[in-house]
Parts: sequence; structure tokens; C-alpha cells
Amino acid sequence: MKPKLLLHSCCGPCSSYVITSLTDSFDITIFFYNPNIEPYEEYEKRKKEQIKLCNILNIKIEDSDYDNETFKNIGLESELEKGKRCEECFRLRLDKTASKATQYFGTTLSVSPHKNSKLINKIGLELENVYNVKFLLRDFKKNDGYKKSIELANIHNLYRQDYCGCLYSRR
Repeated sequence: MKPKLLLHSCCGPCSSYVITSLTDSFDITIFFYNPNIEPYEEYEKRKKEQIKLCNILNIKIEDSDYDNETFKNIGLESELEKGKRCEECFRLRLDKTASKATQYFGTTLSVSPHKNSKLINKIGLELENVYNVKFLLRDFKKNDGYKKSIELANIHNLYRQDYCGCLYSRR
């Protein structure tokens, strides 16, 4: 019996490669928790594409309510992209994922070449100790993971966004 992995996903395209690389080792449930995504229509579009991919790959999905106010409470609006605001956004999403996991938790965020995998993994390991669940320590962009995610997104005809999700990253 495969261990259970609650895998935070930011979007269908990023999760495509990550899911396919892990299905032999884990019983995966995608956790769609992204309070950073704005506007709401964009959030809904990304959620719809995530559900579409999960249906194609026969993967369970757990949706979390849209909680943009929690993200807004982080503040740090004047921070540059890849700064402290991004760190707190990673922490927010990973914390929620870890709090719901039973055996393992992880995230698709490290597949992006725009995300700091070392920071993401550091936060995950900290939360592993808080919630007493194992964090899946990975850098999914290695071995052409990002390139493979683009290929799979094209194969499955998934909408690919052109910004991280928060309005600050859109600037």
C-alpha cells in the first residue's frame, strides 16, 4: 500500500509533471489552496484546469475555499518579487497543506524556475516538525521537470497563466 501524499498545487500545468513523477510511489491527493491568486476569475480558471487534469489522471483533489483576505493580511505589498512576501506566501500555503496531511505533504511550487526551491524545502522541513508529518523534499525543476510540465500541459490542453498569481507578481 502506497503512502498518502497531500500535494499542494498552484495550478494544473505545474502539477502535471509532478503528479506523473510521483504516482508510482504515492497515493496522491491534490490540495488546491491558493489564496494569493487574483482576481477571483483567474483563481476559478486555474482551479477548473486543476480539476480537469485530476480527472484526466484519475487523481483525487481537495479544494480549499478562496481565502484572499488571509493572503492580503501578509502585507508586504512593496516587497519585490522573490522577496519576503513570496516567502510568507509559500509558508501560508505549505502550512495549510501540512495541517491537513496525514502521512506526507509536498508542493508543486518547486517545479517553477521562478521559485526558490531551497526556501520552499526549508519551510516544508520546518512544518514537518510542527505537524508531525513528513515533507516531500524535492526540487521538481531538476531533470527538465519544468520543460516536461510544459509538454504535458500542451498534451492535455491546459490553460497556462503568465504570472504567479498575486497581483504584485503581475506588475
